[in-house]
Amino acid sequence: MLAVSRFVLRHKLAVAVFWLVVLVAGGTASAKLGSRLSGQFALPGAASYQANQQILRLYGNGGSGYPEVAVVRLPPGQAAGSRGARLVLGRAFAAVGRIPGLRIADYTSTGDRAFLGSDGRTSYGLVFTPFTGELSPPSLGPEIIAAMTPALPAGSGVQVTGMNELTSGGQAKQGFGVLAETLLAGAAALAVLAFVFGSALALMPLLMAAVAIPGCFLAVFGLTEITSVSVIVQYLVALIGLGVAIDYSLLLVTRWRQELAAGHGSDEAVHRAMATAGRSVAYSGATVAIGLLSLIVLPVPALRSIGIGGMLVPAVSVAVTLTLLPVLLATAGRRMDWPRPRRPGGTGRAWKTWARLVVRRKWAATLAALGVLAVLGVAASGMKVGEPAASALGTTTPAAQTLRGLEHAGVPAGVLDPIEILAPAGTGTDPAALAQRLAALPGVRTATAPAGPAWRRGGTALVSVQAAAEPSSAAGQATLARVRQVAASKPGVLVGGPGAALLDENHAFYGRFPLLIAVLAAVTFILLARAFGSLLLPLKAVLLNLASVGATYGVIVLVWQRGHGSHAIWGVPATGAITNWVPLIAFAFLFGLSMDYEVFILTRIREERDRTGSTDAGVVEGIGRTGRLVTGAALIMFFAFGALSTGPETDLKVAATAFGAGILLDATVVRGLLVPALVAVFGKWNWWLPAWARWLLRVPALPPTGPAVTQRVSPGTGHGT
Repeated sequence: MLAVSRFVLRHKLAVAVFWLVVLVAGGTASAKLGSRLSGQFALPGAASYQANQQILRLYGNGGSGYPEVAVVRLPPGQAAGSRGARLVLGRAFAAVGRIPGLRIADYTSTGDRAFLGSDGRTSYGLVFTPFTGELSPPSLGPEIIAAMTPALPAGSGVQVTGMNELTSGGQAKQGFGVLAETLLAGAAALAVLAFVFGSALALMPLLMAAVAIPGCFLAVFGLTEITSVSVIVQYLVALIGLGVAIDYSLLLVTRWRQELAAGHGSDEAVHRAMATAGRSVAYSGATVAIGLLSLIVLPVPALRSIGIGGMLVPAVSVAVTLTLLPVLLATAGRRMDWPRPRRPGGTGRAWKTWARLVVRRKWAATLAALGVLAVLGVAASGMKVGEPAASALGTTTPAAQTLRGLEHAGVPAGVLDPIEILAPAGTGTDPAALAQRLAALPGVRTATAPAGPAWRRGGTALVSVQAAAEPSSAAGQATLARVRQVAASKPGVLVGGPGAALLDENHAFYGRFPLLIAVLAAVTFILLARAFGSLLLPLKAVLLNLASVGATYGVIVLVWQRGHGSHAIWGVPATGAITNWVPLIAFAFLFGLSMDYEVFILTRIREERDRTGSTDAGVVEGIGRTGRLVTGAALIMFFAFGALSTGPETDLKVAATAFGAGILLDATVVRGLLVPALVAVFGKWNWWLPAWARWLLRVPALPPTGPAVTQRVSPGTGHGT
């Protein structure tokens, strides 16, 4: 790090010009990036993926896409099942059928009275639309309503619902958007930084984030030239990039101020801060990057792209912090530390008092923290991964009101997620007979095989199966298993639809999850063993990170799956399940980012222990010097994810809750209580590193410790923050 700091201070102008060019190019790239990102979750090799791809190729609609559900309520006195009403409904749905690219299943085209509500006046139809792979496809609701209304008698009502409508229909205007969410998070971060620094230096970490985020967008833009990149990456760049860049800058600026307070000149303070805090930033960035990059072990191209794209966020943030920030500190740092510089060289009294209490009551503190983690871990054991219940999506929209009306008429929400059966040509499978057999299965509301050209092409035929329960529920999964069992008895018959794809996604996502955990834990252990010069500290860090992520899962289960807070805060009822990609992304991100705080705290504890020769004194001084820093960094990240939760999509709200709660829980219960307590409990064993491990990990021998030894930074170990 000393070599890096000397290089950038010798070439200040070149460094500044380089990042200015990156800023301008990144701003240009970010404006064009949205159209280059993909919303598809392809699963090559999965049976449902193959079925859905064939359905889309042959029919141009359906497959993985959710259908629109058109709901008609006739005027009082008109029964939807009467001969006259059937003619009227037939004309209305025929008008929809004239819209290019659509395929329809309704009462008039099938004669199936399952399309009628128990109230006698309600009828619905499934409108299968072309699937483009977008996470939030454009709504055809207004177009469908406009086509049907003229054909219906006066006093009729026609509305459109469906999973796509519930996810985003009517709510797009309520979200702030990525840019506005970032600005909102930035404003909250500025307030925290102003409190931490008490001077204009609060602007410097924000300036680093303002450079790092466009730099990340530029890197992702280049990545799209090589491979498909998920649309989720733009959220990681905007909000995680904001938090990470500010966190790293906060660490380096804080240490620079402490070196200034110790009497060093501006340039020398930069060199000393880079040799200590700069090394911590490098290790922290590496752990976050490895955490996200670990997603490449999963056999899902979209998740791999999230891992690769997400890895760029800490990489670029570290690069900005270790090159541009030293230049600004050396040139303008002193002038910006105005008007009310705090006492940067001292320790926080409140945090030192807290640390002394934890050290004195180390066993009680350990048991209390483990108790909190255990309670949340038990809650996490009940997590159901899948698709949020339809009732939890878009609760204030017309689509949600239409769904409630449909359910009131006796039609379950499972019809929003039909199973698509493709009977191939030349197999002799009778679609009508297959539909009749499937309709008799437990859990199936109805199965239809219309004979029109929209349902039979190239010798193939489609059968639509409507389950009573949603696919994320246990009943829905059991129904799909029965349907697949029947289909397997017919040669060449394929089972598709969004529900089947969802369950195959779950298998693909979590089949290798243990491998992801193992790889990430092993690599992190090796990195931290080198950083800390210990075997026990990295082992403890890995185990605590796993416990912290598990507790975070418990939070989202309680808040979202069970609804203890989701309705009070966001007006969304219990989802019944957690969106399948959220636990994966949360694990990869939180596992890495939690190491930031671990490295920040333990390296400073190690430095103070080396100076004083006492582990307890190291804990007190280390927490006293890092407590405000870690708390401020955690609050900044928390506010960033709070801004993300203002978006319209429930999936993003759940993810934001996982990120924000995980950061706050980790910074308080784990790093603020459990880590110092365990360091105090283990005493001298914290620093145990046998000779064979020191040789294997290439860790240089440490200098003697104790009050009589002059403190210095070891370039090999980089202890100190």
